[in-house]
Amino acid sequence: MFIRLLTVTLLALSTLSSWSVDKVLRFNEGRFRILQLTDLHLDPSNVAGCDSTELTIRNLVNQNRPNLIVVTGDLVTDKPAIDGWQRVVKLFNDLAVPFTVTMGNHDAEYLKKQDIYTMLMSSPFYYGDMGPDGLTGCGNVVFPIIGENNTPAALVYCIDSNDYPTPARPGAYDWIHFDQIQWYRTVSHDYTTANGGQPLPAIAFFHIPLIEYSAIVNDPSTIGSKLEGSGAPGVLNSGMLASLVEMGDVMGTFVGHDHENDYVGMHEGIALGYGRATGTDAYGELPRGGRIIDLREGKRRFDTQIVTPGASHPVYYYPSGLNSLEADTMQYHKAVKTKAKGHGVAYQYHEGLIKKCDQIDTTVIVKKGTLTDIDISVARREDHFGIVFDALLQVPERGVYKFYALSDDGSQVFIDNTLVVDNDGGHSARYREGKIALEAGLHRLHIKYFEDYMGQSLTVGMGSREIPLAPIPSTMLYIP
Repeated sequence: MFIRLLTVTLLALSTLSSWSVDKVLRFNEGRFRILQLTDLHLDPSNVAGCDSTELTIRNLVNQNRPNLIVVTGDLVTDKPAIDGWQRVVKLFNDLAVPFTVTMGNHDAEYLKKQDIYTMLMSSPFYYGDMGPDGLTGCGNVVFPIIGENNTPAALVYCIDSNDYPTPARPGAYDWIHFDQIQWYRTVSHDYTTANGGQPLPAIAFFHIPLIEYSAIVNDPSTIGSKLEGSGAPGVLNSGMLASLVEMGDVMGTFVGHDHENDYVGMHEGIALGYGRATGTDAYGELPRGGRIIDLREGKRRFDTQIVTPGASHPVYYYPSGLNSLEADTMQYHKAVKTKAKGHGVAYQYHEGLIKKCDQIDTTVIVKKGTLTDIDISVARREDHFGIVFDALLQVPERGVYKFYALSDDGSQVFIDNTLVVDNDGGHSARYREGKIALEAGLHRLHIKYFEDYMGQSLTVGMGSREIPLAPIPSTMLYIP
Protein backbone atom coordinates (compact mmCIF):
# COMPACT_ATOMS: atom_id res chain seq x y z
CA MET A 1 0.00 0.00 0.00
CA PHE A 2 1.12 3.53 -0.68
CA ILE A 3 2.64 5.08 2.45
CA ARG A 4 4.49 8.26 3.31
CA LEU A 5 7.55 8.33 5.50
CA LEU A 6 8.30 11.27 7.71
CA THR A 7 11.73 12.65 6.94
CA VAL A 8 12.72 14.56 3.82
CA THR A 9 15.43 12.05 2.98
CA LEU A 10 13.11 9.09 3.36
CA LEU A 11 10.42 10.84 1.35
CA ALA A 12 12.26 9.22 -1.52
CA LEU A 13 10.90 5.89 -0.30
CA SER A 14 7.36 7.12 0.29
CA THR A 15 5.66 4.94 -2.24
CA LEU A 16 5.49 1.24 -1.60
CA SER A 17 5.36 -0.74 1.61
CA SER A 18 7.31 -3.59 -0.03
CA TRP A 19 10.38 -1.40 -0.62
CA SER A 20 13.53 -1.44 1.43
CA VAL A 21 16.27 1.18 1.64
CA ASP A 22 18.42 -0.59 -0.95
CA LYS A 23 15.58 -0.64 -3.54
CA VAL A 24 15.79 2.97 -4.67
CA LEU A 25 15.83 4.31 -8.20
CA ARG A 26 18.55 6.93 -8.68
CA PHE A 27 19.79 9.23 -11.39
CA ASN A 28 23.20 8.15 -12.62
CA GLU A 29 25.40 11.13 -13.47
CA GLY A 30 22.28 13.19 -14.08
CA ARG A 31 20.53 10.67 -16.32
CA PHE A 32 17.87 7.99 -15.91
CA ARG A 33 16.80 5.65 -18.72
CA ILE A 34 13.43 3.88 -18.87
CA LEU A 35 12.72 1.08 -21.34
CA GLN A 36 9.02 0.68 -22.10
CA LEU A 37 7.91 -2.73 -23.32
CA THR A 38 4.29 -3.40 -24.21
CA ASP A 39 1.88 -6.04 -25.44
CA LEU A 40 3.98 -9.18 -25.05
CA HIS A 41 0.91 -11.37 -25.65
CA LEU A 42 2.65 -14.49 -24.42
CA ASP A 43 0.94 -17.79 -25.17
CA PRO A 44 2.55 -20.23 -22.71
CA SER A 45 1.70 -23.17 -24.98
CA ASN A 46 3.59 -21.59 -27.88
CA VAL A 47 7.19 -22.13 -26.80
CA ALA A 48 8.67 -20.77 -30.03
CA GLY A 49 6.71 -17.53 -29.77
CA CYS A 50 7.66 -17.06 -26.12
CA ASP A 51 11.32 -17.75 -26.91
CA SER A 52 11.26 -15.18 -29.72
CA THR A 53 9.69 -12.51 -27.50
CA GLU A 54 12.17 -13.23 -24.74
CA LEU A 55 15.08 -12.91 -27.18
CA THR A 56 13.75 -9.52 -28.31
CA ILE A 57 13.58 -8.33 -24.69
CA ARG A 58 17.06 -9.58 -23.86
CA ASN A 59 18.50 -7.84 -26.92
CA LEU A 60 16.72 -4.57 -26.08
CA VAL A 61 18.00 -4.65 -22.51
CA ASN A 62 21.56 -5.50 -23.53
CA GLN A 63 21.66 -2.80 -26.22
CA ASN A 64 20.03 0.00 -24.24
CA ARG A 65 21.00 -0.72 -20.61
CA PRO A 66 17.93 0.78 -18.91
CA ASN A 67 17.72 1.80 -15.26
CA LEU A 68 14.07 0.71 -15.15
CA ILE A 69 11.82 -1.41 -17.37
CA VAL A 70 8.09 -0.59 -17.52
CA VAL A 71 5.82 -3.15 -19.20
CA THR A 72 2.53 -1.48 -20.13
CA GLY A 73 0.07 -4.34 -20.20
CA ASP A 74 -1.16 -7.43 -22.05
CA LEU A 75 1.75 -9.61 -21.00
CA VAL A 76 0.18 -13.09 -20.79
CA THR A 77 -2.89 -13.57 -22.94
CA ASP A 78 -3.53 -17.30 -23.05
CA LYS A 79 -3.67 -20.38 -20.84
CA PRO A 80 -2.03 -21.68 -18.73
CA ALA A 81 -1.49 -18.09 -17.60
CA ILE A 82 0.32 -18.99 -14.41
CA ASP A 83 3.08 -20.62 -16.49
CA GLY A 84 3.37 -17.48 -18.58
CA TRP A 85 3.68 -15.20 -15.55
CA GLN A 86 6.25 -17.50 -13.99
CA ARG A 87 8.25 -17.17 -17.19
CA VAL A 88 7.95 -13.35 -17.03
CA VAL A 89 9.28 -13.30 -13.46
CA LYS A 90 12.14 -15.65 -14.30
CA LEU A 91 13.12 -13.55 -17.32
CA PHE A 92 13.38 -10.34 -15.32
CA ASN A 93 15.18 -12.09 -12.49
CA ASP A 94 17.74 -13.25 -15.04
CA LEU A 95 18.06 -9.75 -16.49
CA ALA A 96 18.59 -8.34 -12.99
CA VAL A 97 17.09 -4.98 -13.98
CA PRO A 98 14.40 -3.19 -11.92
CA PHE A 99 11.01 -3.59 -13.58
CA THR A 100 7.36 -2.74 -13.04
CA VAL A 101 4.10 -3.66 -14.77
CA THR A 102 0.78 -1.99 -15.51
CA MET A 103 -2.25 -4.11 -16.37
CA GLY A 104 -3.65 -4.40 -19.89
CA ASN A 105 -7.22 -5.14 -20.86
CA HIS A 106 -6.45 -8.82 -21.53
CA ASP A 107 -4.31 -9.75 -18.49
CA ALA A 108 -7.18 -10.30 -16.06
CA GLU A 109 -9.03 -12.49 -18.57
CA TYR A 110 -6.64 -15.32 -17.74
CA LEU A 111 -5.52 -14.70 -14.15
CA LYS A 112 -6.79 -12.46 -11.36
CA LYS A 113 -4.86 -9.22 -10.99
CA GLN A 114 -4.20 -9.88 -7.32
CA ASP A 115 -2.63 -13.23 -8.18
CA ILE A 116 -0.54 -11.62 -10.90
CA TYR A 117 0.86 -8.99 -8.53
CA THR A 118 1.54 -11.58 -5.85
CA MET A 119 3.76 -13.39 -8.35
CA LEU A 120 5.43 -10.20 -9.54
CA MET A 121 6.19 -9.03 -6.01
CA SER A 122 8.04 -12.30 -5.37
CA SER A 123 10.82 -10.96 -7.61
CA PRO A 124 13.57 -8.96 -5.87
CA PHE A 125 13.73 -6.74 -8.98
CA TYR A 126 10.05 -5.83 -9.05
CA TYR A 127 9.13 -2.24 -8.16
CA GLY A 128 5.50 -1.90 -7.21
CA ASP A 129 2.62 -3.47 -5.34
CA MET A 130 -1.16 -3.78 -5.59
CA GLY A 131 -1.73 -0.11 -4.86
CA PRO A 132 -4.04 1.54 -2.31
CA ASP A 133 -6.91 -0.54 -0.93
CA GLY A 134 -10.31 0.34 -2.35
CA LEU A 135 -8.95 2.16 -5.39
CA THR A 136 -10.26 1.12 -8.81
CA GLY A 137 -7.83 -1.18 -10.59
CA CYS A 138 -4.67 -2.80 -9.34
CA GLY A 139 -1.06 -1.64 -9.28
CA ASN A 140 -1.72 2.10 -9.09
CA VAL A 141 1.64 3.28 -7.75
CA VAL A 142 4.13 6.12 -7.93
CA PHE A 143 7.78 6.05 -7.07
CA PRO A 144 10.48 8.72 -7.12
CA ILE A 145 13.83 8.80 -8.85
CA ILE A 146 16.37 10.14 -6.40
CA GLY A 147 18.75 12.95 -7.29
CA GLU A 148 22.23 13.79 -6.11
CA ASN A 149 20.96 15.54 -2.97
CA ASN A 150 19.27 12.28 -1.92
CA THR A 151 15.72 13.62 -2.38
CA PRO A 152 13.19 12.97 -5.15
CA ALA A 153 14.13 14.60 -8.45
CA ALA A 154 11.50 12.96 -10.72
CA LEU A 155 8.45 10.70 -10.46
CA VAL A 156 7.15 7.64 -12.32
CA TYR A 157 3.40 6.98 -12.17
CA CYS A 158 1.94 3.60 -13.08
CA ILE A 159 -1.85 3.55 -13.43
CA ASP A 160 -4.27 0.75 -14.23
CA SER A 161 -6.38 1.83 -17.22
CA ASN A 162 -8.64 -1.16 -16.43
CA ASP A 163 -10.15 -3.43 -19.07
CA TYR A 164 -13.86 -3.34 -19.98
CA PRO A 165 -16.68 -1.12 -18.68
CA THR A 166 -19.43 -2.34 -16.40
CA PRO A 167 -22.12 -2.79 -17.56
CA ALA A 168 -20.51 -4.16 -20.68
CA ARG A 169 -20.77 -2.15 -23.89
CA PRO A 170 -19.85 -3.94 -27.13
CA GLY A 171 -16.56 -2.79 -28.58
CA ALA A 172 -15.79 -0.46 -25.67
CA TYR A 173 -12.72 -0.35 -23.46
CA ASP A 174 -12.56 0.94 -19.91
CA TRP A 175 -10.76 4.06 -18.73
CA ILE A 176 -8.96 5.58 -15.76
CA HIS A 177 -11.71 6.17 -13.19
CA PHE A 178 -12.41 9.30 -11.17
CA ASP A 179 -11.13 7.83 -7.90
CA GLN A 180 -7.83 7.00 -9.61
CA ILE A 181 -7.63 10.56 -10.96
CA GLN A 182 -8.24 11.91 -7.47
CA TRP A 183 -5.52 9.60 -6.11
CA TYR A 184 -3.11 10.95 -8.71
CA ARG A 185 -4.02 14.55 -7.86
CA THR A 186 -3.49 13.94 -4.14
CA VAL A 187 -0.12 12.24 -4.61
CA SER A 188 1.02 14.90 -7.08
CA HIS A 189 -0.01 17.67 -4.69
CA ASP A 190 1.86 16.04 -1.79
CA TYR A 191 5.09 15.72 -3.77
CA THR A 192 4.77 19.27 -5.08
CA THR A 193 4.24 20.59 -1.55
CA ALA A 194 7.25 18.66 -0.26
CA ASN A 195 9.29 20.16 -3.14
CA GLY A 196 8.59 23.73 -2.06
CA GLY A 197 5.56 24.15 -4.34
CA GLN A 198 7.44 23.19 -7.50
CA PRO A 199 6.05 20.12 -9.35
CA LEU A 200 8.59 17.36 -9.88
CA PRO A 201 9.14 16.27 -13.51
CA ALA A 202 7.13 13.09 -14.00
CA ILE A 203 6.28 10.38 -16.52
CA ALA A 204 3.07 8.29 -16.47
CA PHE A 205 2.48 4.80 -17.86
CA PHE A 206 -0.76 2.92 -18.50
CA HIS A 207 -2.13 0.59 -21.19
CA ILE A 208 -5.19 2.07 -22.90
CA PRO A 209 -4.60 5.48 -24.54
CA LEU A 210 -6.48 8.63 -23.59
CA ILE A 211 -9.02 9.95 -26.05
CA GLU A 212 -6.65 12.88 -26.76
CA TYR A 213 -4.23 10.53 -28.54
CA SER A 214 -6.41 10.90 -31.64
CA ALA A 215 -6.03 14.70 -31.57
CA ILE A 216 -2.30 14.65 -32.42
CA VAL A 217 -2.29 12.19 -35.32
CA ASN A 218 -2.12 14.89 -38.01
CA ASP A 219 0.01 17.36 -36.08
CA PRO A 220 3.19 18.06 -38.08
CA SER A 221 5.33 17.62 -34.95
CA THR A 222 4.01 14.10 -34.29
CA ILE A 223 6.46 11.41 -35.39
CA GLY A 224 6.16 7.64 -35.66
CA SER A 225 3.83 5.03 -37.11
CA LYS A 226 0.09 5.77 -37.25
CA LEU A 227 -1.26 2.62 -38.89
CA GLU A 228 -4.50 2.12 -36.96
CA GLY A 229 -7.05 4.18 -35.07
CA SER A 230 -6.72 4.86 -31.38
CA GLY A 231 -8.27 2.24 -29.11
CA ALA A 232 -9.17 4.90 -26.56
CA PRO A 233 -12.35 4.24 -24.57
CA GLY A 234 -15.50 5.21 -26.39
CA VAL A 235 -16.69 7.59 -23.68
CA LEU A 236 -16.58 11.31 -23.14
CA ASN A 237 -13.33 12.66 -21.75
CA SER A 238 -12.66 11.23 -18.28
CA GLY A 239 -10.69 14.33 -17.27
CA MET A 240 -7.34 12.59 -16.85
CA LEU A 241 -5.46 14.87 -19.24
CA ALA A 242 -7.04 17.97 -17.72
CA SER A 243 -5.76 16.85 -14.31
CA LEU A 244 -2.27 16.25 -15.71
CA VAL A 245 -2.27 19.78 -17.11
CA GLU A 246 -3.57 21.29 -13.86
CA MET A 247 -1.14 19.46 -11.57
CA GLY A 248 1.80 20.37 -13.79
CA ASP A 249 4.14 17.47 -13.05
CA VAL A 250 3.60 14.86 -15.79
CA MET A 251 5.58 15.67 -18.93
CA GLY A 252 4.41 12.67 -20.95
CA THR A 253 2.20 9.60 -20.89
CA PHE A 254 3.15 6.32 -22.59
CA VAL A 255 0.76 3.51 -23.48
CA GLY A 256 0.39 0.34 -25.53
CA HIS A 257 -2.81 -1.39 -26.67
CA ASP A 258 -2.70 -0.37 -30.36
CA HIS A 259 0.11 -2.49 -31.83
CA GLU A 260 0.31 -0.67 -35.17
CA ASN A 261 0.87 2.73 -33.58
CA ASP A 262 4.15 3.92 -32.09
CA TYR A 263 3.84 7.68 -32.57
CA VAL A 264 4.57 10.45 -30.12
CA GLY A 265 3.38 14.05 -30.22
CA MET A 266 2.28 16.91 -28.00
CA HIS A 267 -1.12 18.01 -26.72
CA GLU A 268 -1.59 20.85 -24.24
CA GLY A 269 2.10 20.74 -23.38
CA ILE A 270 2.10 17.01 -22.57
CA ALA A 271 3.73 14.38 -24.76
CA LEU A 272 1.41 11.53 -25.71
CA GLY A 273 3.35 8.48 -26.83
CA TYR A 274 2.83 4.86 -27.79
CA GLY A 275 5.39 2.16 -27.12
CA ARG A 276 6.36 -0.36 -29.80
CA ALA A 277 4.65 -3.75 -29.55
CA THR A 278 7.18 -6.21 -28.12
CA GLY A 279 5.57 -9.65 -28.40
CA THR A 280 6.12 -11.92 -31.39
CA ASP A 281 2.54 -13.21 -31.22
CA ALA A 282 0.92 -9.78 -30.89
CA TYR A 283 -0.99 -8.67 -33.99
CA GLY A 284 0.61 -6.11 -36.31
CA GLU A 285 3.49 -6.00 -38.78
CA LEU A 286 5.84 -3.48 -37.15
CA PRO A 287 9.20 -4.98 -36.14
CA ARG A 288 9.12 -5.88 -32.45
CA GLY A 289 10.80 -3.54 -30.02
CA GLY A 290 10.28 -1.01 -27.26
CA ARG A 291 10.61 2.67 -26.40
CA ILE A 292 13.40 4.45 -24.55
CA ILE A 293 12.73 7.52 -22.38
CA ASP A 294 15.83 9.36 -21.15
CA LEU A 295 15.24 11.74 -18.23
CA ARG A 296 17.64 14.52 -17.14
CA GLU A 297 18.04 15.36 -13.48
CA GLY A 298 16.82 18.82 -12.55
CA LYS A 299 15.24 19.48 -15.95
CA ARG A 300 11.71 19.33 -17.31
CA ARG A 301 12.82 17.54 -20.45
CA PHE A 302 13.38 14.09 -21.87
CA ASP A 303 14.46 12.42 -25.09
CA THR A 304 12.56 9.41 -26.39
CA GLN A 305 12.79 7.02 -29.33
CA ILE A 306 11.55 3.66 -30.54
CA VAL A 307 14.21 0.95 -30.26
CA THR A 308 14.38 -2.34 -32.13
CA PRO A 309 17.28 -4.81 -32.11
CA GLY A 310 19.92 -3.60 -34.55
CA ALA A 311 17.97 -0.63 -35.97
CA SER A 312 18.08 3.16 -35.54
CA HIS A 313 15.03 5.40 -35.08
CA PRO A 314 14.52 9.19 -34.77
CA VAL A 315 14.75 10.78 -31.32
CA TYR A 316 11.88 13.00 -30.14
CA TYR A 317 12.82 15.89 -27.86
CA TYR A 318 10.47 17.11 -25.14
CA PRO A 319 9.38 19.85 -24.55
CA SER A 320 10.46 21.37 -27.88
CA GLY A 321 8.60 18.81 -30.01
CA LEU A 322 11.62 18.74 -32.32
CA ASN A 323 13.28 15.52 -33.45
CA SER A 324 16.64 14.24 -34.67
CA LEU A 325 15.35 13.52 -38.19
CA GLU A 326 14.80 17.24 -38.72
CA ALA A 327 18.26 18.04 -37.41
CA ASP A 328 19.77 15.59 -39.92
CA THR A 329 17.74 16.52 -42.99
CA MET A 330 16.78 20.22 -42.84
CA GLN A 331 18.83 22.82 -44.72
CA TYR A 332 20.69 25.10 -42.32
CA HIS A 333 20.72 28.88 -42.70
CA LYS A 334 24.18 30.37 -42.40
CA ALA A 335 24.82 33.22 -39.99
CA VAL A 336 24.99 36.68 -41.53
CA LYS A 337 28.32 38.49 -41.66
CA THR A 338 27.50 41.86 -40.16
CA LYS A 339 28.08 43.90 -37.05
CA ALA A 340 25.51 44.80 -34.43
CA LYS A 341 25.09 48.20 -32.79
CA GLY A 342 24.26 46.85 -29.33
CA HIS A 343 21.21 45.24 -27.76
CA GLY A 344 17.81 46.30 -28.98
CA VAL A 345 15.18 46.18 -31.70
CA ALA A 346 14.48 48.67 -34.49
CA TYR A 347 10.82 49.43 -35.23
CA GLN A 348 8.51 51.31 -37.59
CA TYR A 349 5.05 52.26 -36.36
CA HIS A 350 2.23 52.62 -38.93
CA GLU A 351 -1.38 53.75 -38.66
CA GLY A 352 -4.26 52.88 -40.95
CA LEU A 353 -6.85 50.24 -41.73
CA ILE A 354 -5.00 46.90 -42.03
CA LYS A 355 -6.44 43.43 -42.65
CA LYS A 356 -3.27 41.55 -43.66
CA CYS A 357 0.38 41.89 -42.73
CA ASP A 358 1.43 42.74 -46.28
CA GLN A 359 -0.83 45.82 -46.10
CA ILE A 360 1.27 47.41 -43.36
CA ASP A 361 3.71 48.87 -45.90
CA THR A 362 0.84 50.66 -47.67
CA THR A 363 -0.01 52.73 -44.59
CA VAL A 364 1.63 55.84 -43.18
CA ILE A 365 4.79 55.56 -41.07
CA VAL A 366 4.04 57.64 -37.98
CA LYS A 367 7.27 57.08 -36.08
CA LYS A 368 10.34 54.88 -35.91
CA GLY A 369 13.13 54.18 -33.46
CA THR A 370 14.63 51.49 -31.25
CA LEU A 371 13.35 49.48 -28.31
CA THR A 372 14.92 47.16 -25.78
CA ASP A 373 12.46 44.38 -26.67
CA ILE A 374 9.66 43.35 -29.02
CA ASP A 375 7.03 45.63 -27.55
CA ILE A 376 3.77 46.98 -29.04
CA SER A 377 3.23 49.54 -26.27
CA VAL A 378 4.71 52.16 -28.62
CA ALA A 379 1.31 52.24 -30.37
CA ARG A 380 -0.52 55.58 -30.01
CA ARG A 381 -4.01 54.11 -30.45
CA GLU A 382 -5.91 50.93 -29.57
CA ASP A 383 -7.00 49.93 -33.08
CA HIS A 384 -5.91 50.18 -36.72
CA PHE A 385 -2.15 50.22 -36.50
CA GLY A 386 0.81 48.10 -37.51
CA ILE A 387 4.39 47.68 -36.32
CA VAL A 388 7.40 46.23 -38.12
CA PHE A 389 10.31 45.02 -35.96
CA ASP A 390 13.86 44.33 -37.17
CA ALA A 391 16.70 42.85 -35.16
CA LEU A 392 19.71 40.59 -35.32
CA LEU A 393 19.11 37.40 -33.38
CA GLN A 394 22.11 35.78 -31.67
CA VAL A 395 21.71 32.01 -32.09
CA PRO A 396 23.89 30.24 -29.50
CA GLU A 397 24.49 26.93 -31.29
CA ARG A 398 23.77 25.05 -34.48
CA GLY A 399 20.41 23.31 -34.43
CA VAL A 400 16.73 23.29 -35.32
CA TYR A 401 14.80 26.11 -33.64
CA LYS A 402 11.08 26.49 -33.10
CA PHE A 403 9.59 29.99 -33.23
CA TYR A 404 6.09 31.01 -32.22
CA ALA A 405 3.84 34.05 -32.36
CA LEU A 406 0.89 34.57 -30.03
CA SER A 407 -0.94 37.58 -31.36
CA ASP A 408 -4.18 39.54 -31.61
CA ASP A 409 -4.54 40.37 -34.53
CA GLY A 410 -2.17 39.16 -37.25
CA SER A 411 1.58 38.57 -37.18
CA GLN A 412 4.37 37.00 -39.21
CA VAL A 413 7.89 36.04 -38.18
CA PHE A 414 10.69 35.93 -40.76
CA ILE A 415 14.22 34.60 -40.18
CA ASP A 416 16.79 35.43 -42.85
CA ASN A 417 13.93 36.46 -45.19
CA THR A 418 12.21 33.09 -44.70
CA LEU A 419 8.64 33.07 -43.36
CA VAL A 420 8.80 30.78 -40.32
CA VAL A 421 5.59 31.64 -38.45
CA ASP A 422 2.43 32.72 -40.28
CA ASN A 423 -0.23 34.00 -37.87
CA ASP A 424 -1.69 36.47 -40.38
CA GLY A 425 -5.25 37.75 -40.66
CA GLY A 426 -7.78 39.24 -38.27
CA HIS A 427 -8.38 37.12 -35.19
CA SER A 428 -8.40 37.11 -31.41
CA ALA A 429 -5.35 35.88 -29.51
CA ARG A 430 -4.04 32.87 -31.45
CA TYR A 431 -0.88 30.75 -31.31
CA ARG A 432 1.09 29.63 -34.36
CA GLU A 433 4.58 28.14 -34.65
CA GLY A 434 7.17 26.99 -37.16
CA LYS A 435 10.68 25.52 -37.41
CA ILE A 436 13.95 26.50 -39.05
CA ALA A 437 17.51 25.11 -38.96
CA LEU A 438 20.14 27.72 -38.06
CA GLU A 439 23.90 27.84 -37.76
CA ALA A 440 25.33 29.53 -34.67
CA GLY A 441 25.74 33.30 -34.99
CA LEU A 442 23.65 36.31 -36.01
CA HIS A 443 20.47 35.94 -38.06
CA ARG A 444 18.07 38.58 -39.36
CA LEU A 445 14.76 38.67 -37.47
CA HIS A 446 11.87 40.51 -39.14
CA ILE A 447 8.42 40.67 -37.52
CA LYS A 448 5.20 42.15 -38.89
CA TYR A 449 2.25 42.81 -36.60
CA PHE A 450 -1.05 44.63 -37.00
CA GLU A 451 -4.04 45.39 -34.81
CA ASP A 452 -7.39 45.75 -36.52
CA TYR A 453 -10.14 45.85 -33.90
CA MET A 454 -10.74 44.91 -30.24
CA GLY A 455 -7.79 43.67 -28.21
CA GLN A 456 -4.10 43.85 -29.02
CA SER A 457 -1.23 41.58 -28.01
CA LEU A 458 1.99 40.15 -29.41
CA THR A 459 4.43 37.64 -27.96
CA VAL A 460 7.20 36.14 -30.10
CA GLY A 461 9.19 33.27 -28.67
CA MET A 462 11.64 30.55 -29.56
CA GLY A 463 13.08 27.31 -28.26
CA SER A 464 15.26 24.38 -29.20
CA ARG A 465 16.22 20.99 -27.87
CA GLU A 466 18.29 22.71 -25.17
CA ILE A 467 16.39 26.01 -24.81
CA PRO A 468 12.88 25.89 -23.29
CA LEU A 469 10.20 27.49 -25.44
CA ALA A 470 9.79 31.06 -24.12
CA PRO A 471 9.61 34.69 -25.29
CA ILE A 472 12.82 35.75 -27.03
CA PRO A 473 15.00 37.37 -24.35
CA SER A 474 16.30 40.89 -24.99
CA THR A 475 19.85 39.58 -24.44
CA MET A 476 19.61 37.71 -27.77
CA LEU A 477 18.42 40.76 -29.75
CA TYR A 478 20.73 43.30 -31.39
CA ILE A 479 20.08 46.43 -33.43
CA PRO A 480 20.99 45.77 -37.06
